[in-house]
Amino acid sequence: MSLKKGEFVGSLDCGTTSVRFIIFDKYAQIVAQHQLEFPQYYPNPGWHEQNPLEIQAHAEACIEQTISSLVASGYTKDSVKVIGITNQRETAFVWSRKTGKPLCNAIVWDDSRTKNLVAHYEHVLQTKGIEVTPGVWKQGQEGIDALREISGLPLSTYFSATKVRWMIDNYPEVAQAHANDDMCFGTLESWLVYNLVGGVKQGLHVSEMSNAARTLLFNTTTLNWDPMLFKFFGLRQSIVGDVVSTSQTYGHIAVGPLAGVPIGGLVGDQQAALIGNKCLSKGEAKCTYGTGAFLLFCTGNEIVKSSHGLLSTVAFQPGPNSKPVFALEGSISSAGSAITWLKDSMRMISSSAQVNDLAAQEPTSGGVYFVTAFSGLLAPYWDSSATGLLIGITQYTNPSHIARATLEATAFQTRAIIESMVLDSGKDVANLKVDGGMTNGDLAMSILADLNGTEVIRPEMRESTALGSALLAGSAIGLFGWDLAKPESLSEVNTKGTRTFKPEMAASIREKKWTNWQRAVERSRGWEAGFDEEEEEDLLG
Repeated sequence: MSLKKGEFVGSLDCGTTSVRFIIFDKYAQIVAQHQLEFPQYYPNPGWHEQNPLEIQAHAEACIEQTISSLVASGYTKDSVKVIGITNQRETAFVWSRKTGKPLCNAIVWDDSRTKNLVAHYEHVLQTKGIEVTPGVWKQGQEGIDALREISGLPLSTYFSATKVRWMIDNYPEVAQAHANDDMCFGTLESWLVYNLVGGVKQGLHVSEMSNAARTLLFNTTTLNWDPMLFKFFGLRQSIVGDVVSTSQTYGHIAVGPLAGVPIGGLVGDQQAALIGNKCLSKGEAKCTYGTGAFLLFCTGNEIVKSSHGLLSTVAFQPGPNSKPVFALEGSISSAGSAITWLKDSMRMISSSAQVNDLAAQEPTSGGVYFVTAFSGLLAPYWDSSATGLLIGITQYTNPSHIARATLEATAFQTRAIIESMVLDSGKDVANLKVDGGMTNGDLAMSILADLNGTEVIRPEMRESTALGSALLAGSAIGLFGWDLAKPESLSEVNTKGTRTFKPEMAASIREKKWTNWQRAVERSRGWEAGFDEEEEEDLLG
């Protein structure tokens, strides 16, 4: 069989639990793909680790299997002209500069072992403070504000700097490598590129800007590493790679079926979904609804410092000489996980998809509100002491009301973030583009449109994260005429089967429900700081 020569772009999508390699054509139709889950390690409560070598091996195996599928479908392997990479953010990888081997397991973004270290640095900010420029210190609330002003981020266990500091403090081999200037640190895109282009032999160590901006070591004003942040955390600046843009040729794959193919796009997963949904201009927003939900709002070439509980972050830089595009980001801790709770813990449904069918049996939630704060509330509330709350229950309440209240909870939390984004940016959200597993439910999307009073746009092909890195890679080499600086060049990308959900709820009902939701949130807050079961047991003797 003679093979055809096509023109395609590949995307290596490395999430928290799995790796996928997807090949797209110029319209974002999937030509071939393969996915593999990789092992997760939980050595202690709150700890979450991954083996860097296993991730790399799974990534290479995914590429190999996808290329085999491409060839089996009748195309030559050199039909793939360029690849992009998108990755879980904040997860910290460290390896030896001399050997190219990992110094320890990676500490994953949701690992909470650094709680005490975060508390230590909060104390340092309050007492000693932070040196913002040589000889100029800020302490107390000014110090806390200064750290956020420089990095765009609050002190948190999520971000990479405290993970790296913990590795040095707790693993002698990491401490020795740091002391001997033999330590390289990067987020996942750094590790993948380092290995794909030849490892220690090539020695290419880069950090893509949207990922670097999630480390607490990056200055969102100068758009480079900040020496004072490295000094604050006691880290050598030589551990990080060169900051690179989101779309350029970084190097060429050294081994495997794609040897010689350029790597042209690198981007963090949530920023990738923003690009994949073509939210490239100021005022455009996307939300990815998975276990949690991540809403990004494009603020254009202007970085907007949030005063309403959001994070300011780099969205993407479309080329090394281009101005970066920024975004405001808000996160919801429980979205799909609330549906999983209905299924696994409450046994109201036997599959997650059934939540829409159950909720559709009632036209309203019957006055029930469900604050799904299973692990506190994230943006814009930032209340770790909040807990889950079902309120408004009467003898009339049935499982369908609770199912509908669960879907409404995600919509209400989305509105809370959007309102903060509008207040911070001074610009309304024209519509909301969506992707992720929860968006498969038509009722969930209708509720989202109704309770936000905003059109919700759902594409048929919802692999937005992978598509985002593919668009960056294609743009880097001018494939298909794609150019992120010219959104009109992407007009034919992923338009098939797009569905728009329009709000149909009366504004008066929407605002009444919003007021009741806010009342419910207030009742959920501060609970962990109050009466607990151990105290009850002590009182009962």
